[in-house]
Amino acid sequence: MTTAPNEPTTPRTALVTGASSGIGEAVAHELAAAGLTVVVHGRDASRTRAVAEAIEHRGGRAVPVVADLAASAADVRAFAAHASDLAGGRIDVLVNNAGVYPGGPTESLSDDTVDALLTTNIRAPHALVAALAPAMAERGTGAVVNIGSWMARVGVPFMGLYPATKAALEQLTRAWSAEYGPRGVRVVTVAPGATATPGNADAADAPAAMTQGTPAGVPVRPVDVARAVRWVVSDEAAFVHGGTIDVDGGIASTRLR
Repeated sequence: MTTAPNEPTTPRTALVTGASSGIGEAVAHELAAAGLTVVVHGRDASRTRAVAEAIEHRGGRAVPVVADLAASAADVRAFAAHASDLAGGRIDVLVNNAGVYPGGPTESLSDDTVDALLTTNIRAPHALVAALAPAMAERGTGAVVNIGSWMARVGVPFMGLYPATKAALEQLTRAWSAEYGPRGVRVVTVAPGATATPGNADAADAPAAMTQGTPAGVPVRPVDVARAVRWVVSDEAAFVHGGTIDVDGGIASTRLR
């Protein structure tokens, strides 16, 4: 059967940034289980390689790649080209998951911290979409999933800039959907709630306390977010464009106490 131009078609390859642990690792496993070849990105070589090997051990296809997304925009573009080569010359799905989330009083946030938040959380996704989405659009099919945050739409003390970067990513989702959607590339944000990950394991009580008053009553698990991403990039979500899917247990929209 011949596939018509712009007709939904199951993607074959994916690049998941920040996939050496937490949500990104879970996304990499879910996409590999769905049959995609996954380029597993991380900053730590041993952890990144371990995730790729675990996917291969389970019968999936994965290749690790190490890069610092806080590097120059030119370096990020070179990383995108390298990832595409590793995936056989094409990336069908881009998951912008990598991010940093330092907080603290606005007046004491260092310039280096501000730069890290802006470069990793906004500039890197922008550079990756600029590098990879045009080829998806030329083929008439592809998906970009931006991992957002429930915090993008609420004010939280001592955590001003991180949510602002996620709010920017939601707006980029809308703009990229308008730009690339008519050419077959779907762009969606998946916004987790308070999530229990290795990155916050030393403060596990905080997500638990934050979610006590939500309908779910417990923190989000990385696999919950990953399953939403898997659905978003599938043909079942063919008419999902430009919006934000909350996987947050109700934390952003409800108050029980």
